[in-house]
Amino acid sequence: MRLDKFLAHMGYGTRKEVKILVKSKAIQVNEVAVKDSSMHVNEITDKVTVYGEPVKYKEFIYLMMNKPPGVISATEDSRDQTVIDLLDDDVRHFDPYPVGRLDKDTVGLLLLTNDGALTHRLLSPNKDVPKVYYAKVEGVVDESDTIAFSHGVILDDGYHTKPGILKILNSGPVSEIELSVTEGKFHQVKRMFEAVGKKVVYLKRLSMGKLVLDKNLSEGTYRELTEEELEQIQQKNDLA
Repeated sequence: MRLDKFLAHMGYGTRKEVKILVKSKAIQVNEVAVKDSSMHVNEITDKVTVYGEPVKYKEFIYLMMNKPPGVISATEDSRDQTVIDLLDDDVRHFDPYPVGRLDKDTVGLLLLTNDGALTHRLLSPNKDVPKVYYAKVEGVVDESDTIAFSHGVILDDGYHTKPGILKILNSGPVSEIELSVTEGKFHQVKRMFEAVGKKVVYLKRLSMGKLVLDKNLSEGTYRELTEEELEQIQQKNDLA
């Protein structure tokens, strides 16, 4: 890989800016000052430093975010704040994007990455990756709803959803539930409850496959996945 591409990917500026670093003798490869930013380096075995600080190459980034309300799951928007706007520059230069979407007013687990192959596997309809949500619902949620969801319900556009697993935590004027679904249709959880005559007033995603929201992450914050979490979601045949 060209050195300027290597450093640009790691957030050290454009290729033009890397050339300036080279001219200032700020960059060394294997303890030798670099004279040409177009030189090739082995991103794994070569030791690259900038102002004496080692640069460890990383191709992909994997971030767990606790998405706050009022922020949209997109890379850019002309009107609303996006989840990318919440990221610091040291990770934004990897060009991560949200894996799937959470509604603007929905909170909870959101995975951001620049790994296209992983994104495809997680979102592929035939993988049936379960997503678990916690919700507060206006109306008494009871066993009849559990049965209806277990067979799938008819949405307002006539679509018959795949079966969902509904767990009632508290049944009352405002019920509390957990729902596991394997699809990601537009406003799906809200529309499923509308199909049985009820309204979701609060929605939070708790997990996606084996990836579970870190309870220590406050809304609007994020962290990189641990090695264990990354291994779990990278298992091609065992995402669920």
